[in-house]
Amino acid sequence: MRFLSVIIVAVLFAGITNAQAKTCTCKSNFEWVKKTFEENDAGFRYIIDKKGQRAYDIHNQLTVKKIKAAKSLTECTTALDEWLKFFRSGHIGIAQLTNEMPNKEGVLEKWNIDIPQFEKYISKKTEADFEGIWTSESGKSKFGIKKEGENYIAFTMDTSQKPMRLMLTITQEGNKQNTTYYALHTSPYKIPNPVLIGNNTLQFGEWGMWKRVSPVFPEGTVKSAVDDTYSKFLRTTKPYLEELNATTLYLRIPSFNLNQKKAIDSVIAVNKDKILKTENLIIDIRNGMGGSNYCYQELLPFLYTNPVRIIGKEYLSTELNNQMFPNFLNDPKNKDIFDEKSRQEFWDFYNKLQSRLGEFVLADEEVHIEKRDTIYEYPKNIAIIINHKNLSTDEGFLLEAKQSKKVKLFGTTTFGAFDISNTYEVSSPCGEYNLTYCLSRNLGIPDVVIDEIGIQPDYYLDKTIPPNKWVEFVNEVLNK
Repeated sequence: MRFLSVIIVAVLFAGITNAQAKTCTCKSNFEWVKKTFEENDAGFRYIIDKKGQRAYDIHNQLTVKKIKAAKSLTECTTALDEWLKFFRSGHIGIAQLTNEMPNKEGVLEKWNIDIPQFEKYISKKTEADFEGIWTSESGKSKFGIKKEGENYIAFTMDTSQKPMRLMLTITQEGNKQNTTYYALHTSPYKIPNPVLIGNNTLQFGEWGMWKRVSPVFPEGTVKSAVDDTYSKFLRTTKPYLEELNATTLYLRIPSFNLNQKKAIDSVIAVNKDKILKTENLIIDIRNGMGGSNYCYQELLPFLYTNPVRIIGKEYLSTELNNQMFPNFLNDPKNKDIFDEKSRQEFWDFYNKLQSRLGEFVLADEEVHIEKRDTIYEYPKNIAIIINHKNLSTDEGFLLEAKQSKKVKLFGTTTFGAFDISNTYEVSSPCGEYNLTYCLSRNLGIPDVVIDEIGIQPDYYLDKTIPPNKWVEFVNEVLNK
């Protein structure tokens, strides 16, 4: 079978009492992270073999000193995060679950504001600026932005917190603005200054995007140097297809996240006849951040020109890792994602893993060769636009797509987080942290390495071509 990758699933440690939680220290948290990672991460042994045991021993000694010196949970988190970065920069992480938020002086950053009064004030605004109520790209978090003098303060709108937690500040210094983000688990750091796209979108470079919840203004004229196509690209969280000209179609896919599967398939199905009659197709996957290869399967027939070789993955079988499968398959939210055949294949693989604890288990074939009966005449040329925020599943898609004679990649190098993959998230015994690590490794390593390197574009779009002009540039290349 062609094994389909899945997404992050959280598992919580049970049986932890409040009394136990009170005994947790930075030392005990580090011991838990280290033991959990060493025993369960699919990439641990690969990095030790690559960097050497002595380098790892020295790294541990330095980390122990930082752990002993940590005076707060946030300082402890920073030490844990630095320990993890010894292994890789992607598909890994430690998330602090409390609201402790020290600034550079070690003072907790909070923002005292009356939320009902703020909402009333915001509802009366008649001109679009940074002030307002906003949501993150995922829609899960809500933020308020209030102007104070020449500066702006952004804070969480979680009314269970008193006072509100400070999220970021936009300060005016002469003719320049500086934006500082107050992360949960690190010291404050600079992020790109926001640009108002249209009237209801704040874009922080490649760092992220917020959408206005209140008050929502008519889009009107795009106020920045960004054109309408780029404005739509930034604002839209669902896939869409539009005609750029008689010979070129533009397909925007914001993410291969599983919750986008039905939307992606729908756009492709509705426009299939149009795609098969048009000479050029641009697929824009910028800022995708991964997901599941289940989501791009309907795209592959349009790309196909010859058999495609797909390197297999092997999973590290441990009791903790294997629990991902029943957790995922039994989650009501995932009930309709896979058909019965796919669900049974997952259960069969889970049973196989359970029978081989402590081993790496091949998910399917060492090399799967994808052969199709049909090679479509159109589209003749396919351009895929990429950037540094493409990783994981995005890179898996690109590795398959690059084998087509029709396909060229445009943009910048991808992030490089593919070799060690299929992330899993577990909670610490005291409930202070979530640790993210990986369940599988790609059989291509060390001969072909993507992690920390990324995938190179065929056409590098340098800094003289602004991101809002990338589609225009690609369109010109395809139509020359």
